[in-house]
Amino acid sequence: MRKFFYSISLFISIAFFSSQEIQGDDINNPEIYVDTKAQQMVSVIVNNQDLFKENPEDFKKLIKDIFEPMVDFRRVSALVMSKKYYLSATPEQRSAFIEIFKNSLLDTYSSTLAEWGDQEIVTMFSADIEFKKNVEVKQMLVTNSSEYPITYKLRLGKDGYKIINIVVNGVNLGLTFRNQFKALADKHDENIDAIISEWKSDANIY
Repeated sequence: MRKFFYSISLFISIAFFSSQEIQGDDINNPEIYVDTKAQQMVSVIVNNQDLFKENPEDFKKLIKDIFEPMVDFRRVSALVMSKKYYLSATPEQRSAFIEIFKNSLLDTYSSTLAEWGDQEIVTMFSADIEFKKNVEVKQMLVTNSSEYPITYKLRLGKDGYKIINIVVNGVNLGLTFRNQFKALADKHDENIDAIISEWKSDANIY
């Protein structure tokens, strides 16, 4: 059951992270932004069932090309590290963690994508026409047997809204990664280089 839930969580996350370019003002409307990405991700999954098995590197590149611009990796990585470790890290260590965090997520998500077939994602649109700097967008992932609530936390920056956290079925993924970083910090006596060297983003959980 734990394996299934984490796979659901990873699928939902990549459903948000992955898309083609958003047109017009949609990038400034977080609900349309999230819904567009989700529906495009469903299409990618349906139309590329065999790609991961046939050429996993091409599959990962396809995702990476559309994955990186969608997330505020600097902010997410800082939150995962926590203020204490982020401020004590050198600029080089911060950059190194951002890169390894991003790549570990990519590898995990792209592997998880191969396990999924047809799903439906429903966005809960509000009546709002103006949105605050920090917003939440709610969706429901509908499978053949269950429904899973999703909350995306987004922040508006100079490039539009970007993801800073996801809560899946009550589980805060940002907090989960932060606890993982803290556990590694305790293990390695707060040696940031050692933490970065050992970091894995739950890559072997399924």
